[in-house]
Amino acid sequence: MNKLEIAARIAELRQFIDTANYKYYVLSQPEVDDRVYDNALKELQELESENPEFFDAASPTQRVGSDINQEFEQVAHAFPMLSLDNTYNKEELIEFEKRNKRILNENFEYICELKYDGASISLHYENGKLLRAVTRGDGEKGDDVTANVKTIKSIPLTLKGKSYPGVFEIRGEIFIPHKGFEKMNEERREQQLPEFANPRNAASGTLKMQNSSLVAKRPLDCFLYYLIGSRLPFDNHYDNMQAARDWGFKVPDIIIKCQSIDEVLGFIEKWETGRKNLPFDIDGVVIKINSLRQQEILGMTAKSPRWATSYKFKAEQALTLLESISYQVGRTGAITPVANLSPVQLAGTTVKRASLHNADQIALLDIRVGDFVYIEKGGEIIPKVVGVEKSKRLAGSKPTEYISHCPECGTRLIRTEGEAKHFCPNTDGCPPQIKGKLEHFVSRKAMDIGLAEATIEQLFDEGLVNTVADFYQLKNEDLLKLDRFAEKSADNLIKSIEESKNVPFERVLFALGIRFVGETVAKKLARSIGSIDLLMAADFEKLVSIDEIGDKIASAIIEHFSVQKHLDIVEGLKKAGVQLAIKESQAPQSNLLAGKSLIISGTFSKYSREQIKELIEKHGGKNVSSISSKTDYLVAGENIGPSKLEKIKELNIPILSEDEFLEMIG
Repeated sequence: MNKLEIAARIAELRQFIDTANYKYYVLSQPEVDDRVYDNALKELQELESENPEFFDAASPTQRVGSDINQEFEQVAHAFPMLSLDNTYNKEELIEFEKRNKRILNENFEYICELKYDGASISLHYENGKLLRAVTRGDGEKGDDVTANVKTIKSIPLTLKGKSYPGVFEIRGEIFIPHKGFEKMNEERREQQLPEFANPRNAASGTLKMQNSSLVAKRPLDCFLYYLIGSRLPFDNHYDNMQAARDWGFKVPDIIIKCQSIDEVLGFIEKWETGRKNLPFDIDGVVIKINSLRQQEILGMTAKSPRWATSYKFKAEQALTLLESISYQVGRTGAITPVANLSPVQLAGTTVKRASLHNADQIALLDIRVGDFVYIEKGGEIIPKVVGVEKSKRLAGSKPTEYISHCPECGTRLIRTEGEAKHFCPNTDGCPPQIKGKLEHFVSRKAMDIGLAEATIEQLFDEGLVNTVADFYQLKNEDLLKLDRFAEKSADNLIKSIEESKNVPFERVLFALGIRFVGETVAKKLARSIGSIDLLMAADFEKLVSIDEIGDKIASAIIEHFSVQKHLDIVEGLKKAGVQLAIKESQAPQSNLLAGKSLIISGTFSKYSREQIKELIEKHGGKNVSSISSKTDYLVAGENIGPSKLEKIKELNIPILSEDEFLEMIG
């Protein structure tokens, strides 16, 4: 064949295989004999291998994955990937309905869908081709897992038809069906490997594997349920999803319109029992307002959309024997009592341990060793003890006496007024607390140093690392003396530690593990104070004057830096070259918006919504999510909801266009 004939044959084979994949994996209507399919795929692979100039990332041959290990790159979401508010009873749903009626003051329609139990994913398409696949991550940014997602045959690499927008995202859930999960565990039993706990964990773990050729061998599937972009074909969610189905996406068939909350409740009741007959796991029902215009009016909170909620089905329970109670010491010194149980099956997993929360919970439920206790999975993930079957209690059983001293270092425990948990105050001498601080410091959201928990324990036990500053004193020869380390792994760790010196100040501050200073507070402090030296020198009045820093946080910061060991750690980090001051590019650019509260709404042409928010913060302003008399400005893009505009005018709040806002900040 000449090159033109080869190109035509490659195009023909790709079309044939894509259509076969769509009918088999999306429509569940296989039409092609397996041998015919395999021969076509083999011929295409050979033609592409012999003619690399015809390579196409969207070719069906790319679904086999690569055996080259890869580190995942973090990608910012163009639109925040928020989670849904959960409701567990019908009364909360009725409140959801009342709030919608009050705000919208017009008729509206609900869409009900099943809540799939898997791993969330956002797929980015440009000109009909899959460009990128990103996990939820922290909602603002996630892992680029495109190579792994390309192996999932129900996800189209190239779209059908021509009616799709040029650029859009579609979000959904990657999961493993029951049959595939059972087959995976059967194979692992034959290989004498540990079985997977449940389909959700298996799907999530598979998505994060570094070897996409192994991912290709796992039975991953994907349902898509949310279209997002600026040029969608319809002004409502339901019709957009029907259009997405025509483009080749696997959109669930179980999606209905409801005109009232009673119809919603009927759908919930149907699937609370019906879920047991589904070939995949669900853990509830998602309820959404159908109209995109009304969604815009209802808006978002910092964590979730106001126009949607999820009804979570009641968690399964099991009854088993409480054999003993042990006590764990966390990174902050918090003591967590743990129930050691006679093994019992619950929601597809074998449970041997469960949380008892704190002393008050034990006393409230009167939990005693030797009792038969009810356990359930809180949020379907973490087992917890929720009750006692007192009819089975043995005569002579005694109430549980909560421990008075740390089980690790023997220090007498304290309990601060208003706190639910007991604490070990020996923060710098209690081994689990020290190791917990080390683990927190190297974690991904902090310094992102590639260290496993077991390796940290080994470094600590060998006396090589006692404080976070000690990581920067490690040398290759230190590591080569330890188990698990060879030349390459030692080099990789030293390189990862060296790269962590470029981590921005706000993450270093979070990594220090100061009590009550989480990611958000660390970012606020870093941008307001500017450097570790200024933070250590700040008095109580200075700290509480910073937006969102209250008495408790201010006191914790002052107390932290009153300890000489903590000052020594900072000195060690300085000598190592860690970023302990904010970079010029991150520093506030002006105080032009100081003391001003701004809300943004609509879509913008020059900057994304997130970039506008960043500009507000960089010029001293505060982003707010709801309109009140304290709001100083609305920064308005296109397509603002009429009720929002009405409220803005009612409160006489000035409206700035995108250009007027940019002019204001210079």
